Amino acid sequence: MLFSSITFLFLFLPVVLAVYYIVPPKAKNVVLLISSLFFYAWGEPVYVALLLLSVLFNYFCGLDIGARKDDPRRAKLSVIFAITGNLLILGFFKYHGFLMETVSAVFREDIPYRQLALPVGISFYTLQCISYVLDVYWKKAEAHKNFLCFAVYVSMFPKLIAGPVVRYIDIQGQLRRRRLSMGRIGQGSMYFIMGLAKKILIADTAGVVFEDVAATAAGNLSILTAWIGVISFAFQIYFDFSGYSDMATGLARMFGFEFRKNFDYPYTSKSVTEFWRRWHISLGTWFREYVYIPLGGNQCPVSRNIFNLMVVWALTGMWHGAAWNYIAWGVYYGVILIMEKYVWGAFMENLPKAIQHVYTGVVVLVGWVFFFSPSLGYAMRYLLAMVGAGAGLTDSKGVFILITHWLLYLLALAGSSPRGIRLINGAIGAFRSRAAQLTVGAVIFIGMFLISVAFLVTDGSDPFLYFRF
Repeated sequence: MLFSSITFLFLFLPVVLAVYYIVPPKAKNVVLLISSLFFYAWGEPVYVALLLLSVLFNYFCGLDIGARKDDPRRAKLSVIFAITGNLLILGFFKYHGFLMETVSAVFREDIPYRQLALPVGISFYTLQCISYVLDVYWKKAEAHKNFLCFAVYVSMFPKLIAGPVVRYIDIQGQLRRRRLSMGRIGQGSMYFIMGLAKKILIADTAGVVFEDVAATAAGNLSILTAWIGVISFAFQIYFDFSGYSDMATGLARMFGFEFRKNFDYPYTSKSVTEFWRRWHISLGTWFREYVYIPLGGNQCPVSRNIFNLMVVWALTGMWHGAAWNYIAWGVYYGVILIMEKYVWGAFMENLPKAIQHVYTGVVVLVGWVFFFSPSLGYAMRYLLAMVGAGAGLTDSKGVFILITHWLLYLLALAGSSPRGIRLINGAIGAFRSRAAQLTVGAVIFIGMFLISVAFLVTDGSDPFLYFRF
């Protein structure tokens, strides 16, 4: 079930919220768990069993690790078993086909295998389960003895499908007790509506432009059209994923939970290092806390730190998809971040801010080419088209897209920086009385919601891009 669907907006969410607020406090987790399993089963009925298996496996692993906390050797064996079990499940479903294809290519044998559908959300809830068992092992958290609370943590529908990656230690207290109010429903609704508008009005529209460009052979793209294509994808994936994160944060707040910010205007960054501090913050935090720091972080010789960074970014690329282009994307960013840290970072900081922004934008856009390409060969052909090896400087397709979609790009530019929210706050703050501000705010957000629903009814909505990861 999509957040951006009529069924979710006008049936599932209102019913679940009503029941959740009516039942006594002790029953709220029951309602949240049942509704989350129903939400997941709507699109993945077969894999509900896998989700429940993951919940049971990690619940008992956590108890086992907690029980052995005074015996470091046995606790270490338990956490290794838990992490290995989680990675084997994820690896089987996500990388089985990729491994078989690679083996077939290496040995030039057509090895038959059954292509398995990737369980939606498995990458996200697996990371959350690993963070839980590690935090119990490191004694940052106590093993949760209440199975219901732990099951809600893993399967909570606002974050189940595409994150953010919420660590157990960040919400362990909220699983037992949380504050509910109509004000929090209102705040959550504003977050949700903002995210819905990002998804429906900007991401899906930019996606149509990108698909139109991508349908053209890379060798037939002009420089203008190639750049329009990658810029459109950059806006699509940002507004798609940040929109989903806003909706998830808003839904969580409606149910009494607080999630940390997952995006902080990454396209305003002045370096690639800053970009990755602002993009998908929860994933970056997970890799820093559970991979980079345990490897030694930066508290080690330069050669070891370079190794640590490359391991983290190769794994980041692999996490995003079982294909060589994702691995190349991860390695690409690993190399760039190492060069910024040890080679040209200090020099870049002394350049004018405009140049820093241009540099970051170009590097990020090149990275998105690796990300969206179906193969490394296509990525190279597309990059060549961006520098003039295609159909020349301009063509009619590129000019037509600019003429017909200029408003989209203006909205995307405003929305990908703090200017967008400042305009909304400025419109509300133009009125002195509290009543007038509330009225104007309600008109703005209800208007955004109605326009989004109108687009949704007319054109439907594409699945969120991060569902595939």
